Amino acid sequence: MRLDRVDLNLFIVFEAIYREQSISKVAALLNLTQPAISNALARLRRTFNDPLFVRSPQGMLPTAVADNIIGDVRQALTLLQQSVGTTGDFQPQLSKKTFKLGMNDLTEYLTLTELMKTLQTEAPNALLTCYYIDRKKATEDLKSGALDILVDAASYNVEELHQSSLGKLNYVVAYGDHHPLNNQSLSLEDYLTQEHIHVSSRRGGKGQMDIALQALGHLRHIKMRVQNYQVAAKVVQQTQLLLTVPRLFAQAKGLSYCELPFTVEPMPINLYWHRSTTDDPANLWMREKIRNILSSLVDEDI
Repeated sequence: MRLDRVDLNLFIVFEAIYREQSISKVAALLNLTQPAISNALARLRRTFNDPLFVRSPQGMLPTAVADNIIGDVRQALTLLQQSVGTTGDFQPQLSKKTFKLGMNDLTEYLTLTELMKTLQTEAPNALLTCYYIDRKKATEDLKSGALDILVDAASYNVEELHQSSLGKLNYVVAYGDHHPLNNQSLSLEDYLTQEHIHVSSRRGGKGQMDIALQALGHLRHIKMRVQNYQVAAKVVQQTQLLLTVPRLFAQAKGLSYCELPFTVEPMPINLYWHRSTTDDPANLWMREKIRNILSSLVDEDI
């Protein structure tokens, strides 16, 4: 294969299909039509003499050949992006960049409205895409450019990633307006006898509250486990379940709440990016915008 006979844009399409596993999603992400993406995939298949992706109920699944070359393709695209990013200053008003952020729904809720207002004013042609955090792939996604920036409570002790602390959020116990404990202080005994809803993207494992309780020799009764803070808030409003959640979120959703009857480490909010993008003007600009928004929210809770 001679490189001068290959359209390098095809590798952007290849990486996007590998990541999204959907022709329609890639078309929307790259601002192209679905026939254009299908045509690009057909050209890729001829170039590599391999199907590369096979349709399935789970989406476009990569073949062994696609799995073998994705690492090299992503590394090459990252190097090209670095070269482009260092040719001059980032000009928000002229940029058509798509910023790819990794967040859970809590940080989305706290960040995206103000961030979009900023983009509409300062970078009107830029686009914003937010992905739910897959912690198993986070480092690789930042390395490959599938993500530009990650906002997470977790600690990533990876040399390739740089990070900045944005602050911490203190927890409270939230409940619906008609809960029997409404407007009362909560004892540890009360907390342990009540039923709880727990928010986690994992299928199992303990949260910070459960770790703190275990250290005291106690367990709480988790009646329901969900992935989404917004869903949890709605359930709490209409049931007798308790939700231990950052105070900032309880206030934003208008939930009644009281102080926790035991000590729990606050939730940290950290900003992560790959070391290769540390001096990238666009990445620097977006990191600063996110930092300004979240730091202004969590200052009281640090």
